Amino acid sequence: MPSAASALKRLLVGRPRRSEQLHETLLPKRIALPVFASDALSSVAYAPDEVLITLSVAGVAAYSFSWKVGLAVVVVMLTVVASYRQNVHAYPSGGGDYEVATTNLGGLAGQIVASALLVDYVLTVAVSVSSGVQNASAALPFLAGRETWVAVAIVVVLTTLNLRGIKESGTAFAIPTYCFIAAVLGMVAWGLVRFFTGGLPMAESAKYTIAPEPGFAHGLTGFAMVFLVLRAFSSGSAALTGVEAISNGVPAFRKPKSRNAATTLLMMGTIAVTMLMGIIVLAHLTHMRYVDPHLTDTQLLLHGRPVGAGYDQQTVIGQLGRAVFSNFPPAFYFLIAATGIILFLAANTAFGGFPVLGSILARDGYLPKQLHTRGDRLAFSNGIVLLALFACVLIIAFQAQPTRLIQLYIIGVFVSFTTSQTGMVRHWTRLLRTETRPNVRIRMQRSRAINTFGLCLTGAVLVIVLVSKFLAGAWIAIAAMFVLFLLMRGIRRHYDRVADDLRPDERADTTLPSRVHAIVLVSRIHKPALRAVAYARATRPDVLEAVSVQVDPEETKRLQEEWDRLGLPVRMKVLDSPYREITRPFIDYIRKVRRKNPREVITVFLPEYVVGHWWEQLLHNQSALRLKARLLFEPGVMLTSVPWQLRSSDRIVGKLRDGEPHEVTLPETKTP
Repeated sequence: MPSAASALKRLLVGRPRRSEQLHETLLPKRIALPVFASDALSSVAYAPDEVLITLSVAGVAAYSFSWKVGLAVVVVMLTVVASYRQNVHAYPSGGGDYEVATTNLGGLAGQIVASALLVDYVLTVAVSVSSGVQNASAALPFLAGRETWVAVAIVVVLTTLNLRGIKESGTAFAIPTYCFIAAVLGMVAWGLVRFFTGGLPMAESAKYTIAPEPGFAHGLTGFAMVFLVLRAFSSGSAALTGVEAISNGVPAFRKPKSRNAATTLLMMGTIAVTMLMGIIVLAHLTHMRYVDPHLTDTQLLLHGRPVGAGYDQQTVIGQLGRAVFSNFPPAFYFLIAATGIILFLAANTAFGGFPVLGSILARDGYLPKQLHTRGDRLAFSNGIVLLALFACVLIIAFQAQPTRLIQLYIIGVFVSFTTSQTGMVRHWTRLLRTETRPNVRIRMQRSRAINTFGLCLTGAVLVIVLVSKFLAGAWIAIAAMFVLFLLMRGIRRHYDRVADDLRPDERADTTLPSRVHAIVLVSRIHKPALRAVAYARATRPDVLEAVSVQVDPEETKRLQEEWDRLGLPVRMKVLDSPYREITRPFIDYIRKVRRKNPREVITVFLPEYVVGHWWEQLLHNQSALRLKARLLFEPGVMLTSVPWQLRSSDRIVGKLRDGEPHEVTLPETKTP
């Protein structure tokens, strides 16, 4: 019978999959889109808000730049999509930006990209879930004050779904994602129809004006205007987060992998830019006013007076939906529900990208090897859990406030964009040196031109984002990338040192020891001790002795008498311990034997109880554990644990037998 914990795990995660079932987890394009593109698609739910908030500091007049900022973001988005289509064809193994940078720019650049991407994936989960909770709390007042723990609970749910497997989580998230796409595109289309037919109402905030901040009281001029527009552009560039996830997830696609990934990229880019520009255009047509949610009571004016604390400012999508669907309220509620859900599901992009990238980094020795291991459902379970833990830490630290978390965002993704495009330019240049076929050269030159334009554009955006967001909180993300970069280098140095230590010396490591000196540690005459002695005798060492440490003289005397009565052909040696210690006298004796015969190998046989309950472990084996910990650091000493299963261990043995793997029969090989 499986334990309750095992049954719960099977209920939540599902039955284990065999390794040969990996092909069953591969994704068709219709499922890959919601899995890898939900972050980029959901960004249109808050990117327009950030653009309008930034421009609002200069008053209503600055809103005239909103559509221009939107167009600039669209140009960058399409350029990045076109560039990454080259990436997935050139590097389909799933390393994405990390592989491109490592192959073409060296390991240092690859580590920088990897640290930036890992931080960005963690922020994706924290920002998306926090944004979803904040939107939900506006409709569900009982969530107010509990946003942090609700967000943590949602991360736990997403983690559980992803542990079931990438295909299962994608199938679960596909319908909500497509509902969001349909709702937003439907709102944009219906809004434009109503505008051209003269029936589009104004947004509910159109009646308000905006009080500009003191520095913009005289309008937008000179450097202030340029800086404000650049800040709005960097805020709107949040719409590009998640674009790189598809290049990291190419191995998860069905064959032909590269072509399917490139097609999914194009679909994602087309849908995202259409929704983004549609929302910004509708906001302009409905004369929407949207300011920092913390400043609505002072910045929004009605007849020249602040609206006060009683005004409840809805999100951009909320205001647009109410205006566009004023003649059909069910569509408005459908839009709001789909938007709230997609903000939660946007985190799934990170759950698709982080574990795969972590697995590749672990394979290369930059992260713990455990991240390269697939779990029961053939997903990289350790990476999924690690991502969830880091995201929960951020959510708790920033109290699930997306306005604080959003300032840390974007930096990492543009670091990876820029470095990746640099690597791709070098990739095509290197191939062009040896390629002679004219048609192939033309295709490579076109690809290099696309990546060169992408490099210039993403590099410029990176500078803008760094300048405009550094003091607003982006420095925290940069510091996290730096710490992660140093950590990865430290892990790689450790693995390199271990590999060097373990490299065999054919002459030294194959030489037999001069003798084997076996020692059985005996504290009492009981079944475990007698089994250890019998096993030690069966190994036929050159020297065999039993050793006991004297703590109580009376007990030691009885032990020797019982030993003599049994007539065992093994000499008993008693070590004196004035301070009633066991470990130190035994270690001193081992060292003394080693000094006499340095080429001799000492094998220590240690009897141990095997118990079935955790509390029993506290009552037994403490001396053995301390002694084992010390012996592991003694050179020339081999440690053999001789287990004795107590009756309570039967429950554990039964569980292990229930989960015993099937025997693998290998084909017979004949030597000619």
